[in-house]
Amino acid sequence: MAKVLIHGGRVIDPGQDLDKKLDLLIEDGHVSKLDGSIKKPKDAETFDASGLVVAPGLIDIHVHLREPGQEYKETVRTGTLAAAAGGFTAVACMANTDPVNDSRSVTEHILLEARRYNHARVYPIGAISKGLLGEELAEIGEMVRAGARAISDDGKPVMSSELMRRALLYAQHFGIPVIQHAEDLTLTGNGVMHEGVWSTRLGLPGIPGASEDVMVARDLILAEDTAGRYHVAHLSTARSLDMVRRAKAQKIAVTCEVAPHHLILTDEEVAKSGFSTNTKMKPPLRSEKDREALLNGLADGSVDCIASDHAPHHADEKDVQFSVAPFGIVGLETTLSLCLDRLVRPGIVSLPRLVHLLSTGPARVLGVPGGTLKEGSPADITVFHPDAEVTLSKASFRSKGRNTPFDGWKLHGHPVATFLDGRRTLVS
Repeated sequence: MAKVLIHGGRVIDPGQDLDKKLDLLIEDGHVSKLDGSIKKPKDAETFDASGLVVAPGLIDIHVHLREPGQEYKETVRTGTLAAAAGGFTAVACMANTDPVNDSRSVTEHILLEARRYNHARVYPIGAISKGLLGEELAEIGEMVRAGARAISDDGKPVMSSELMRRALLYAQHFGIPVIQHAEDLTLTGNGVMHEGVWSTRLGLPGIPGASEDVMVARDLILAEDTAGRYHVAHLSTARSLDMVRRAKAQKIAVTCEVAPHHLILTDEEVAKSGFSTNTKMKPPLRSEKDREALLNGLADGSVDCIASDHAPHHADEKDVQFSVAPFGIVGLETTLSLCLDRLVRPGIVSLPRLVHLLSTGPARVLGVPGGTLKEGSPADITVFHPDAEVTLSKASFRSKGRNTPFDGWKLHGHPVATFLDGRRTLVS
């Protein structure tokens, strides 16, 4: 493997409480040295990181790669290309494929495709229940042995309390978290946006915040009783976050993630956009009160990570009436710039805190390598400009999905390069 010297950058590694200008030497796919000044080995390539941030490779723990079965929306190849373009060196992909990733063979297929293209690491998340039907546990042990790093029925909640309890107990044998799409479907009904003032004004059926809150409350009781590891996917309400915060104080093994769109937009955006289906996602865009609570959760440490919930759809699927369009937007190629511009620039979080939320935190939640630049660690590295202006353009996305509400937004900060095992995968 080639040697690479990354010199002159601002190295941020929350795991080592490190934030200073340093040189970094990569050898044999690993970080071999961090120092204020490293003499360039004769056979090393150089990368000038002056004015740039050098961070542990970003990890997105919530993406939908759609393969197998929905390759017209996304594939492992295009999804990992999008990941690298967005500054991510690793992604964890949800199980709602067709066929569902509820068996060893599907897990192995996903990993085979990831290794074939090698744009980013892929961590499959296996299904909790067979076929995502919520009736009986999937072959969790077989999936974990094949490479699954967590289990989730994301896209659907686990409605059965008994099944969720068994999943929390069984997952402990493998040391993996149970990731819940927290939603009580009996409360959601036929809702298509957040239930509140704007749903009333627009005449659209609403999804109450209680739909999420009730499920989180139930699951936290089960997590406490079982001592299982419980992770709340795309948490979106103030009350759910408060429950998670209190559960952490009680030493319950709970973690949570939030998505950039819930940190930046509110339900008013549905009206402002003229019913754009790119403002339709689940959980839906919530109220300003909820948004502010999530921002506070980032700052006070209650939120463990930021995840894109990258959900690509074909343009024809989104080009329909709001009420019948599928939920979801893409996020791999917008997340970093949005976070730098809307979270770091106004001082809501510091740069080290953002790196934790996008790298160190996700690695800890999933228990995967990465999230640090400690000497000897895999050389998965993200280099980004913290404040250079960029215009988001869906036309340039590597993802097959173009369903984003952020097209044309002018932001500050963008990825410059990613290194995977010391090999450069993104060239900007």
